[in-house]
Amino acid sequence: MSKLRFITLLALAGALALPAAAAPAKDLARLKAEAAQVTIVRDDWGIAHVHGKTDAQAVFGMIYAQAEDDFNRVEANYLTSLGRTAEAEGQGAIWQDLRQRLFIDPIDLKAKYAASPVWLKALMDGWADGLNYYLATHPGTHPKVITHFEPWMALSFTEGSIGGDIEKVSLPALEAFYGSPQIAAAKMELAEAESLKFKEPAGSNGMAIGPSITKDGHALLLINPHTSFYFRSELQMTSDEGLNVYGAATWGQFFIYQGFNDHAGWMHTSTGADTVDEFAETILRKGGKLFYRYGAEERPVGVSTITVPYRTPEGTMAAKTFTVYRTHHGPIVHAKDDKWIAMALMNKPVEALEQSFGRTKTTDLASFLKVAELAANSSNDTLFADTKGETALLLPQFMPKRDNRFDYTKPVDGSNPATDWRGVTPFTEMPKVISPSNGWVYNSNDSPWHAAGPNSPKKADFPRYMDQAGDNPRTPHAVRVLTGQSDFTLAKLIATDFDSYLPAFARLVPGLVAAYDALPASDPQKARLAEPIAALRAWDDRWSATSVETSLGVGWGEALWAKTAADAKKAGMHVDDYMAERATPAQKLDALAESTDRLTQDFGTWRTPWGQINRFQRVNDDIVPHFDDAAPSIPVPFASAQWGSLASFGAKRYPDTKRYYGSSGNSFVAVIEFGPRIRARAVTAGGESGDPTSKHFADEASRYASGDFREVYFYPDQLTGHTERTYHPGG
Repeated sequence: MSKLRFITLLALAGALALPAAAAPAKDLARLKAEAAQVTIVRDDWGIAHVHGKTDAQAVFGMIYAQAEDDFNRVEANYLTSLGRTAEAEGQGAIWQDLRQRLFIDPIDLKAKYAASPVWLKALMDGWADGLNYYLATHPGTHPKVITHFEPWMALSFTEGSIGGDIEKVSLPALEAFYGSPQIAAAKMELAEAESLKFKEPAGSNGMAIGPSITKDGHALLLINPHTSFYFRSELQMTSDEGLNVYGAATWGQFFIYQGFNDHAGWMHTSTGADTVDEFAETILRKGGKLFYRYGAEERPVGVSTITVPYRTPEGTMAAKTFTVYRTHHGPIVHAKDDKWIAMALMNKPVEALEQSFGRTKTTDLASFLKVAELAANSSNDTLFADTKGETALLLPQFMPKRDNRFDYTKPVDGSNPATDWRGVTPFTEMPKVISPSNGWVYNSNDSPWHAAGPNSPKKADFPRYMDQAGDNPRTPHAVRVLTGQSDFTLAKLIATDFDSYLPAFARLVPGLVAAYDALPASDPQKARLAEPIAALRAWDDRWSATSVETSLGVGWGEALWAKTAADAKKAGMHVDDYMAERATPAQKLDALAESTDRLTQDFGTWRTPWGQINRFQRVNDDIVPHFDDAAPSIPVPFASAQWGSLASFGAKRYPDTKRYYGSSGNSFVAVIEFGPRIRARAVTAGGESGDPTSKHFADEASRYASGDFREVYFYPDQLTGHTERTYHPGG
C-alpha cells in the first residue's frame, strides 16, 4: 500500500480515539438554531418525549436524546454497520469488518444518499446534525472512533433487528477463505462447540388481538422482543408534520422499530422464512484470470480490494488489505469442497430506510401495506393492529421468488440459471393472516402455520422456502393460552404473555420418570434420585421464584442438552425434539444426577428455589456484561424461551458465578389498546439510562422481574405531574 493511500485511509478511519473535533463556529450556530426548534421532555422514568416542528427536527432531537442516554451503544452500532469495529477493538474484529464491507461500501452509500428523496435526505441530515451537536455540547464524551457523523452513514444501518442478514456469513469460514485456513480451522472447531451449547434463542413474541375477543371492543397488540438487554432506547417522537410515534428504537437509528402511533402499531419478530441464500460457484482459471460457470457462459469473477484498518495493541493504527471476489449472486464468503460460495441477500438501504420510517406514520392496515410495497423488510415477520380493529401477520416483504424444486437450506448450484432469484414474491402469493375470525394472531419465530388457529395459512399451499424454522416450544404455549379466550384487556394480555407454563418439560419429564420407574430396585440411582424424581413427578410444569422443581427441571434440561446436542445436529433435529424422542434412559437419568449434584455443590442443597438461582443484575453498562455473586441482584421467576416460556429470561452461569444471570430475553415489552384514545403499558429491562450514576439505570428492574408494567405517557396531559425536565438539545 502506498504511503499516501495509507494516510488517506487513516483519515477516513478517524485515526485514534480523540475528543470530537470542535464544530466550526458557523456550523455550531446553525446546529444551535436547529436545536432551539426541538423540545425534549423527560418523564419520571427518564424516557424522552421529543417534539420538533418538522420530522427532521424530531429526528435531530430523538437521536440527541439517545446519545445522552448511551452514546457508547450508538457509536458501537455504527462501528458494526460501517465495518469499523477493528478501529476500536483491534485485530480480533478484522473479519467482522471485512464481512460488513463485502456488502457495505461508503462510496456507494454516499451516492445513494445524494440520490435519495428530498424528505429522506432531510431526515438523514437531521440525524447527523443531532449526533454532531451532542458531541459539540458534550466535550466529556470521547468517541472511540467516529468523531463526526455524516448523513450517508444512516444508510448503513436501516433495519434494526436482532442480527442483520449479514450475520448469516460465518466469520471462521470467511477467514478460512480470505485468511489463514489453519487459524480458521481452530476457530471453526470452537464455533462448532459453542453452537452445541445451551443458549437462549434469539427472537420475539408478538400477539394481535381483534375486537371480537376484547372486553372493550378495541384491538390489542403485544410487543415482546427477545433481544440482548439494553438493545433499544424507549422514546416518543412527534412533529407538526403529523409524526406521533412511541416505542423502541435500536440505538443509533432514527425510527421507532417496534411501537405504535395514534392509529396503528407493529411488532417485528425474527422470521423463519428464507430470505438469504448461498450459491455454489464453479470456478475456472484461464490465462491467469478467474471465471465462473453460468449455464453455457463463462463469466469473469469480479475482483476488487478491501482495506480494513485496525488498532494495534500499542494504540496506533494499521491496516490489512484483502483481494475479494464476487459473482452476480453476491460476494464470495467461503469455500465448500471445490466450490466457491457466494452469498445473496437484500441490499436496498434507501428503500429499507424509507420503509422503516414510513411505517411510523401509517394510519391503518392499507397504508401500512402501501409502505410495505417497498419490499425492503427481509428478516422480520410483523404483527399489526390498528384503531379500525384490523389485525394481521405479515411475512417479510423481501421474499425472493425461487424455483421450489431446489433445496435452498443448502448452497444451490450457481451454475444453473434455474436456481437464480426471480424477483420478489408478490404479496398475493405470500402466507399471511388478515383479521381472522378466531380473533387472535401470533408469531414466536415459528412457522405461520399455527398463527391463527384454524384460520392459519396451510403449509401445503406455499413453497418450502416460506418456512425454514418450523415450530418451537413457544408454539404450543401460544396456541394454548390464546385458543378459546375472550374479554381480553391490557392486563389479561400481559398475564397471557407471562403465563408460567413450560411446555418443553411437560413433554420431557414423563420420559425421565419412565426411565426412573424402569430401573431395578437394586440400581444405586433408584435411591439416589428418588426424591428429585418425586418432586418432578408432582410438578405442574410451571415456573415461579419459589419453585424448587423449576431449578431441578432447568438444571436437568441443560445437562441433557449437553449430552444430546451433537447427536441431534447429526440427525438434523431440533435438540428439544431429540431429547424427547431419542435420548436414552441412561442419558436422562445421568443428567438428573449431574444437575442435582451441581445444585448441591453450588447452593448446599438441590432443594433450592428458582428465584435464588435466576437473577437480574446490572453492574455497569458494558456491552459485554459482567456479573458478580457478591453484588446486589434480584430474583426473576420466568425462564428461558428454550423451554417454551413466553416471557423469556436468557440466563446462565458465568465462569465466576454460581447463580444464573440474565443478559437477553424480554427487553422492552409493551401492550397497547387501540381505542379512540390510545392506552399502553410497558416495561424495560433495567432502565432507560446507560449511566450507572443515574436513577434511571435500573429503576425498572423490579417491575421487569414481576411483570408490573408502568403506564405509557403517550398524550401530553399524561405527562402532567410526571415530568422531570423540559429542555432544548444542548440546554
